[in-house]
Amino acid sequence: MLSTAALAETAALAGDPARANMLAALMGGRALTATELARIAGITPQTASGHLSRLLEAGFLTMERQGRHRYHRLASPAVASMLESIMAVTGSLNSGSGPRKKKAVVVGPRDKALRRARTCYDHLAGQVAVAIADRMTELGLLDFSTDGGVLTEDGAAFLRGIGVDLDGAAARSSRRGGPIFCRPCLDWSERRSHIAGSVGAAICSTCFSQGWIRRLEGTRAVIVTQAGHTALSKAFGPGIFE
Repeated sequence: MLSTAALAETAALAGDPARANMLAALMGGRALTATELARIAGITPQTASGHLSRLLEAGFLTMERQGRHRYHRLASPAVASMLESIMAVTGSLNSGSGPRKKKAVVVGPRDKALRRARTCYDHLAGQVAVAIADRMTELGLLDFSTDGGVLTEDGAAFLRGIGVDLDGAAARSSRRGGPIFCRPCLDWSERRSHIAGSVGAAICSTCFSQGWIRRLEGTRAVIVTQAGHTALSKAFGPGIFE
């Protein structure tokens, strides 16, 4: 049975104004750095570091390292559900006070083309790539977790059906020192995962070879062609371009 002391401690962790602001900012599903969360909470990075350590220790958050950056996200759907319930109760109790304006969270490149679609090493990144990963996860074709990524049997059949060379991808991964077959890669601008590993590279290669995307000269941005818009909308649904 949950003790009243544990309940009070959990409520206190979520109830601190600075921590509440940081948790609310993470409700959208994106991962944010300590500096970004400090800015949102209106506190110094040093103070934010202390708050984040407490939230990590309590299991509210999880932290992912990518390069020199550390990204924080909500640890589980249970944490998100708890925060949603608190927000719902708070909203009903303060319904007459009017909505509070939230601080905008600006991350990643400001260039719209880079945000929409670009290459990340040998695979696709940006809004379109994240939407593809989300759609495949929704359909049960892909399973991302903190331990890595798994392409399901249905997912393999699906990708082969649109011309992705998974046999070649598997061969590259089987070589000594070769890339992981399928893994999530935290997207720089979206702060959610897109598909990396040899599967991600194979998808990107297919998009180029089929003429679905083309490079924008002098940048990592890629343009989705009309043929690509038609083919990718048919495969993953038009929602990936919203």
